Amino acid sequence: MTLRVYNTLSRQKELFEPVVPGRVSMYLCGPTVYKPAHIGHAVGPVIFDVMKRYLTYKGFTVRWAVNITDVEDKIIAEAARLGVDVMQLARELERQYVDALARLGVRSIDVLPRASEHIADMIAHIRGLIDRGYAYAVEGDVYFDVSRDADYGKLSGRRAEDQLSGTRDGLVSRTKRNAGDFALWKAAKPDEPDAVKYDSPWGPGRPGWHIECSVMAARHLGETFDIHGGGMDLIFPHHENEIAQSESLADKPFARYWLHNGLTRFNTKKISKSDEEMQQMMSELQLGHLLSVHSPELIRMLILSSHYRAPIDFSPATLESARKGLDTFYRLFERVERVTGRSPYVADVRIEQVRDVGAAPLFEEVLSDQVRFLEAMDDDFNTAAAIGVLFEIAGRINRSIEGARLETTRDEHAAALVGGAAGSLVFLGRLLGLFEQPPATRDVGGDRLTAELIELLIETRAAARKARQYDIGDTIRKRLDELGILLEDRADGTSWRRK
Repeated sequence: MTLRVYNTLSRQKELFEPVVPGRVSMYLCGPTVYKPAHIGHAVGPVIFDVMKRYLTYKGFTVRWAVNITDVEDKIIAEAARLGVDVMQLARELERQYVDALARLGVRSIDVLPRASEHIADMIAHIRGLIDRGYAYAVEGDVYFDVSRDADYGKLSGRRAEDQLSGTRDGLVSRTKRNAGDFALWKAAKPDEPDAVKYDSPWGPGRPGWHIECSVMAARHLGETFDIHGGGMDLIFPHHENEIAQSESLADKPFARYWLHNGLTRFNTKKISKSDEEMQQMMSELQLGHLLSVHSPELIRMLILSSHYRAPIDFSPATLESARKGLDTFYRLFERVERVTGRSPYVADVRIEQVRDVGAAPLFEEVLSDQVRFLEAMDDDFNTAAAIGVLFEIAGRINRSIEGARLETTRDEHAAALVGGAAGSLVFLGRLLGLFEQPPATRDVGGDRLTAELIELLIETRAAARKARQYDIGDTIRKRLDELGILLEDRADGTSWRRK
């Protein structure tokens, strides 16, 4: 099987061949740390984390960089509004972001370069562009001359002039040679704090947004690296400008493959346009808030349930759908542990390691499913299709348990097959960063007494049902359900879990 990826640059799927055989270098545009990160800021890192996991599984050595933009106009403005130091604000928001990613299972980033720590490299890059005639200085500012770049627009198919609409730099200067020229260096304003003023050959100032990523990527991954990623909103002008200023200096391709993820769409139908309600909505979408009310695995499941190039609909309905999907696996894992006596989370035996399988259909089916899972991932990291295969494996295991009546009879051979199939399911899930540890099904606010009271209610319900007082039993189930506790009746008793 061979990996193919959709390259925004060529607008087609291409066979993935890294610059250096056996090694993969990846760069993902990270956050500008001026506001707390929201769910959209987690999408790219979760997707790239899966890419690294899968590439590593395929035998590649992977180096992954995610930048931190801590030098930018928005940070200066927000720090002034809050009355705090610029770098103090940036560091605190960076810490919150990294902590949130770790909770989401994104722990494989190799380097998190900060823009503020690469100013000298940026100045050297800009000087090189000026020396080669691709940039010019005017009154303390430095601009890239787009008229000198014959293939400008090759990534996005758009013209340089288009970036004037909604440009992040916010610069419309009469001193530009061309309307579409973009800032490489911006002269400091008189009222700005000294902490954001850096000395340069053109006077005190700071780098433009685009040059920051070009320099940090080249510094940590090389002048030509394998994969550059980010949201589709970054294709133009940010990534287009990165290519222009990088390739004009190096005379070689900047990144071999450009991978762009779809944007996050929020359900705002019930939100009016008042500033207060919009601020409330954005507060509820912040990563810190979401991770306080939802499990990290649920957020990850929601993100990966769509192909990375498709938009992600984030709403109560999609969250509930992802929750039900995870519950399917959680219930199965509990069932497997009951019939095998081992937790599937140990995952030390996969289906191909089970001996003396005979003509067991489950063996052949799961082997085939594993191949289909890998084929989905080889097809441009299609996590949605891969998760679909996981659900099919779960269904096969459930049917095998029922067919062999493993919950009421002892069959070590059938149980071994079920355990191996579950081990394969967990192994494949972990390539997506799922099923790394059991959910806290018995943790009700950390209150042991509460858990014991729920067990008491389950016993009371069982006694009521035995006495044919079904209305009492139904009332207990209904009230527990309203409190977020699900009951599952089985032949050997009743189990419970939090919603």
